[in-house]
Amino acid sequence: MSALDELKHLSSGTVNPAIQRWKDKGKKVVGYFCTYVPEEMLYAADILPYRVRAFGCENTTSADVYMSHLNCTFVRSCFQYALEGRYDFLDGLVITNSCDHVRRLYDVLREVAPTAFPFLYLLPIPHTVSEEATALYRDEMLALRDKVETSFGVEITDAGLREAVEVHNETRSLLKTLYELRQGDRPPLSGAECMSVVLAGTMMPKDEYNQLLRRLLEELAGREGISGYRARLMVAGGGGCDNPDFYGIMEELGGLVVTDSLCLGSRYFWEPVEVGEDVWLGLAQSYLNRPSCAAFADKVAERGDFITSMAKQFRVDGIVYQRIRYCDLWGGQVMYVDKRLKEANVPLLDLEREYKLGATGQLRTRVQAFLEMVKG
Repeated sequence: MSALDELKHLSSGTVNPAIQRWKDKGKKVVGYFCTYVPEEMLYAADILPYRVRAFGCENTTSADVYMSHLNCTFVRSCFQYALEGRYDFLDGLVITNSCDHVRRLYDVLREVAPTAFPFLYLLPIPHTVSEEATALYRDEMLALRDKVETSFGVEITDAGLREAVEVHNETRSLLKTLYELRQGDRPPLSGAECMSVVLAGTMMPKDEYNQLLRRLLEELAGREGISGYRARLMVAGGGGCDNPDFYGIMEELGGLVVTDSLCLGSRYFWEPVEVGEDVWLGLAQSYLNRPSCAAFADKVAERGDFITSMAKQFRVDGIVYQRIRYCDLWGGQVMYVDKRLKEANVPLLDLEREYKLGATGQLRTRVQAFLEMVKG
């Protein structure tokens, strides 16, 4: 099996063989919801971090009993999976206050399904960047460390954390190299393939993942590359964009996704983590200063700069700004982003959608019309 096929296989379901091998060794797996949860901390404890998603969820019948229809379908789908026991392989779950929907999920899990996860923790994340916010975030990381050590009977040392940072920084470097290959006229892999590659890294040990990434880069060096597409596209916006089929629909219509600004994309790995003498302070600084989420109210202009910079760097013809319905954070960003992109003469498609793709007719129609406009 090629490295690409193996990575696509590993990312195609809720549980994969890499997780099963890890569990067979008697090791723990802890899920997390947000890229602001420090994976390196869990990795340093010999715990596998697992980015939670509800890929393939068909309905939210049980979840809807406890959650409002105004809660986004990503959160309701994850709660549905929790109620169905789809996350029983997880030994714990770390939730953040990244948005009110995810924050409320913590409350509902704690009250309705308190035994669903042996370890359930809420990690508060500052929604601004300052010296005081960084110090607060550092303290919250240390509180999480203490709770993990007590609950799982492990020790997270500064030396172990530094080693974990090195492994994860190699991942970031390899993924950035992979993305840079897509800047050319004939990218060696599609957007859907690239999403599968990134997703695989959120649900397997990073050392194994890095080996596969190195193999993949070697294999892509001899690949002919993709041509004949109608437009180079970038996907931006909020969370819940974790289904390669979403990219596949756009690419079936002639678009080619060459980059993104997503928390399960470039924002996840674009900048390395730099730690100094105080490894925890360095971890907090690096996480808070990465390309930001819409939860950070003081970073609106910076997010616009990042999107326009990526659009220029990857020579995109248009941007698909996707957001899950009822996502106030990313819904509130679109007017500013649209204004910035008009100034840069880059077309934008504002696409509000549900987490489950479902019937794709309307999506296809809108993307088709957008491609026609871009081509014109």
